[in-house]
Amino acid sequence: MRGVAELLAIDRAHAWHPYTSTLNQDPVYPVRAARGCRLELMDGRELIDGMSSWWCAIHGYNHPVLNQALRDQLEAMAHVMFGGLTHEPAVGLIERLVALTPAPLQHVFLCDSGSVSVEVAIKMALQYHQARGEPGRHRLLALRSGYHGDTFGAMSVCDPVTGMHHLFAQALPRQLFAPAPACPFGAPCRDEDIAGFADLLWEHRRELAAVILEPIVQGAGGMRFYSADYLRRVRELCDAAGVLLIADEIATGFGRSGRFFACEHAGISPDIMTLGKALTGGYLTLAATLASREVAATISSGTPGVFMHGPTFMGNPLACAVANASIDLLLARDWAGEVRDIQAGLEAGLAPCRGLTGVAEVRVLGAIGVVELERPVVMRDLQRRLVERGVWLRPFGRLLYLMPPFVIEARDLARLCAATVAVLDEWAGD
Repeated sequence: MRGVAELLAIDRAHAWHPYTSTLNQDPVYPVRAARGCRLELMDGRELIDGMSSWWCAIHGYNHPVLNQALRDQLEAMAHVMFGGLTHEPAVGLIERLVALTPAPLQHVFLCDSGSVSVEVAIKMALQYHQARGEPGRHRLLALRSGYHGDTFGAMSVCDPVTGMHHLFAQALPRQLFAPAPACPFGAPCRDEDIAGFADLLWEHRRELAAVILEPIVQGAGGMRFYSADYLRRVRELCDAAGVLLIADEIATGFGRSGRFFACEHAGISPDIMTLGKALTGGYLTLAATLASREVAATISSGTPGVFMHGPTFMGNPLACAVANASIDLLLARDWAGEVRDIQAGLEAGLAPCRGLTGVAEVRVLGAIGVVELERPVVMRDLQRRLVERGVWLRPFGRLLYLMPPFVIEARDLARLCAATVAVLDEWAGD
């Protein structure tokens, strides 16, 4: 095995990490192993993971049940194409997802990643209206402060200011954006809270194929929590305008918000739903786009009579097998109780941040804790200070947030929160 110095030298020379420059490089921390809620660095330090590896490792790392599921599947087959073939891991996963999601969602399209699942959802919405003889419905209405992925279709419905639009404006489809929901989670949605959305929807209803949003929790676009009543009213308005509703549950699915799917907070069903991240418990990349019978039947009865998408690794048996094991493992545990405990720990542990200079707001929902600051942080500096305190968090913009694995112990959660408070107290004094 390479030493730390050699590994870092090759990394600096050739690796291009996400959202980084190859010239002015951020520091990286070589990991030797990961177990439970801890990352073991090559220099011997251990870090408590507060990110669940971008929110996907809900069971922690190196879980024996998930490891065994991969070993067992590997003995049978690692991959076969899903065009013209099928297999038990994929069929089992599809059956589970249909049973767990809202009843109207009966058709499951397995794909490669969260961004791709959004691309698939957008193509479904467009092809649905083509099949209905409504080719003029070719745009989407999204919410400001939203995030849906980095591929082109997904990027086109991300927040137009923070979502990289200025770099790719000439190539991106031109979508519509309603104001970010102003009514917080737990509050009612007043007429004035949804007026901007309603006006845009009604004015452009004849050119809109779908509304796309992250239900209840806007993730990487700002870590905002909004009213379930707002989501219910969006559903009603979409029905009135004949516009499909796409719910992006990639970040919120599988319990993160305190409900198995965030749509459950509002008791609504979308026409199309996207899933990813925690789907495999953080083991392999896999996503799914679910559609109602009506959407699937309409697409299938129009020209060309098939849905026009087909990823090479669609329905990969290894990924499907570990996804099945992850879902079964989640359902076998008191996941809701674990999330409630994490919420209580985050509320107590992050409360001192409210008294710190430079902190604008502290908010918690389910297993999500957010400290919003009055000014942006220098990510590499804040992250270094957190690592020195033995925790792994990755701030961005004006946000420092925690999304730990569901299996985190109370003492480790307390250490995550204490490190957050201490580092922000230092930062405020800079």
